[in-house]
Amino acid sequence: MAKTIEDTAERAPGQARDLPLDAHLHTDLSPDSLVPLELYAAQAAERGIPEIAITDHLDFMPGAPAYDYADYGKREMIVRDAAERWAGRVTIRFGVELTYESRYEDQIREHLAAHSYDYTIGSVHAQSDGPYDLGRIAAFVNGKTIAEATAFYFEEVMAAIRSDLFDTLGHLDMCKRWLRPWFSPEAFAAAPELYEPLLAALVESGMTLEVNSSGLRQEAGETYPAAWAVARYRELGGKRVTVGSDAHLPQSFAFGLEEACEIVARAGFSRLSLQRAVERGDLVIPERFSR
Repeated sequence: MAKTIEDTAERAPGQARDLPLDAHLHTDLSPDSLVPLELYAAQAAERGIPEIAITDHLDFMPGAPAYDYADYGKREMIVRDAAERWAGRVTIRFGVELTYESRYEDQIREHLAAHSYDYTIGSVHAQSDGPYDLGRIAAFVNGKTIAEATAFYFEEVMAAIRSDLFDTLGHLDMCKRWLRPWFSPEAFAAAPELYEPLLAALVESGMTLEVNSSGLRQEAGETYPAAWAVARYRELGGKRVTVGSDAHLPQSFAFGLEEACEIVARAGFSRLSLQRAVERGDLVIPERFSR
């Protein structure tokens, strides 16, 4: 018998097992994580997750936390050395999560042209001089509709998609987290017109949609994006999807990926993606999700 949304809701999210991939992990090479890479690798081996992508933050706004936190050479050396040590047990990909800001697109493009990664995520974050900063978000949101409050964020997401720079678009609607005191997830679901242009552009670009499970342990209480948006992406012709825990703590490794894979399978996908230019047949969603 097929699983239902109600079945999923009855089970509290936790750390997953026996899945092909966790494609979004932050180590102590990110300014907001203290986790040694080895800890993720050991958990992956123990939990039957054969592949992980280390995607530490990289910012381009001078003074931002990950602007010059760890240089490329250090990050590459640490990740690739670990990949050699764990070869045959866990495949470790040298990735990066680049904070996308349209004002720094030229610098992002130059960086990617000059540096080689196995995997790249482009994500929009709340910057200290932006409207979603904790010190100014209340004044920014005051009196606005959900369309007005999300316009800045979704315009940047659209620019990230159209830049054509990344393998994957990270946490498409993470603004749900920051806007939770004013707009519920249900309010976002009631405004699909905000998502439609983004999902259509993503399909056209060939970029992968990430189903980011960190929202299950945050204020949003659902993945970024939610199940309905993943289903709509598929309906529009979306072919590439991946899952990532966006872990910054040891206990967040693979957290919520069972739920993320259920969402992906219900939308009609049978496998996950990683590198955009590589069609792989081994990242198959386990059979249990089709029952």
